[in-house]
Amino acid sequence: MDIKKQYPAMSEVQLMPPDNRLKQCFEEATNFRFEISRSIHRYCRSGKEIKHQADVYMKEGDIEKAYILYIRCITIYLEKFETHPEYNTLSLEQKEYIKVTLREILPIVEGLKPKLLEKFRLENERKKQELKQLELQRVEKLKQEEKRRKKEEEDKKLLAMTIKTPPIPAKSFADLDDIKFKRQTPAPSAPEYIPTFNDSKAQTSKDIIKVPSVDRSTKPASLTSGDRLRDIIVPEKLMQNFLRLAQSNTSQNIETCGILAGKLERNRLVITHFLIPKQTGSPDSCTTHNEEDIFDFQDQHNLITVGWIHTHPTQTAFLSSVDLHTHCAYQLMMAEAIAIVCAPKYNDTGFFHLTPEHGLNFIANCRENGFHPHPSDPPLFTVAKHFKIDPYGSIESVDLRKK
Repeated sequence: MDIKKQYPAMSEVQLMPPDNRLKQCFEEATNFRFEISRSIHRYCRSGKEIKHQADVYMKEGDIEKAYILYIRCITIYLEKFETHPEYNTLSLEQKEYIKVTLREILPIVEGLKPKLLEKFRLENERKKQELKQLELQRVEKLKQEEKRRKKEEEDKKLLAMTIKTPPIPAKSFADLDDIKFKRQTPAPSAPEYIPTFNDSKAQTSKDIIKVPSVDRSTKPASLTSGDRLRDIIVPEKLMQNFLRLAQSNTSQNIETCGILAGKLERNRLVITHFLIPKQTGSPDSCTTHNEEDIFDFQDQHNLITVGWIHTHPTQTAFLSSVDLHTHCAYQLMMAEAIAIVCAPKYNDTGFFHLTPEHGLNFIANCRENGFHPHPSDPPLFTVAKHFKIDPYGSIESVDLRKK
């Protein structure tokens, strides 16, 4: 049976055998792009943020997502780093952090496996019962429809016979009416659903026809898949606060850029801070310096990187070829990462994202530097669909240029 076609609301994943589902989680965790052309120090930072997100999921009780992210962190540190040509450039402090992290999360992962298998087993049993009930409802509905169809056919035949009946002498009309009344008054129609009993309580036809709702919160959501990205919550004040701090550069036709940072809460990425690092800018580009200052601040406040923001002082809101390469580094580290472009001259703001099915891979494989042409079909970037503006959200600005 094609479950998805027969019952669109039913989760196929939860009907998988528990062992297969755990294997799928592992494959999802290890299926990500690792670019040896990217700085290993960026990946070291990414591993730290992935581990932090896994800790949040553990605290919130979402052990499935925690397991996926812990496995991903282990894969980066234990498997991928060995293939990176910059591995020997890691500091002793970074290598020690990796060792301590692996010692911490390896036993956590082993402890999560039996818990996940039990969770998957219970969900599997529950979904099978739901599927069985849905199938009983479907069969019963088909039976009732067949009964109605047969009754309609019989009524049509009876009507046809009545029409063809030859005229009856007038003196017999009274007797005939009595006969017709007795014959044509249909017996009480069968109820559309014959109640079944469970715990001595009958379900009404209204209850039985309604398809039970499915708890989608238990369906494993890919943390990398482009069609199931986590929502990013953007405080409405972020853009105006950023433009205010960038005004001195904007008036001189110089770009300003900042880092979007925030927290993971209930499977949503909430932007709480934007950081303006030390930088040098031009009318069409911006280069940051002293990334260590950014990382130190984020570590002190338990913040993760969600994307970046920059101005186009005299141009519209879009991503240039240089912007595409800048954003690629963010999106490779976090699939949800967004680029916010503020174009004050046109009173325009864009929220962009590399197309996961084409743009991300294309830019990751592009070895050109500086401004250079890219094909526009199919599109390399698009307007992000996974962000929501929060009109009441608070935002803190941190200007590291003054440090």
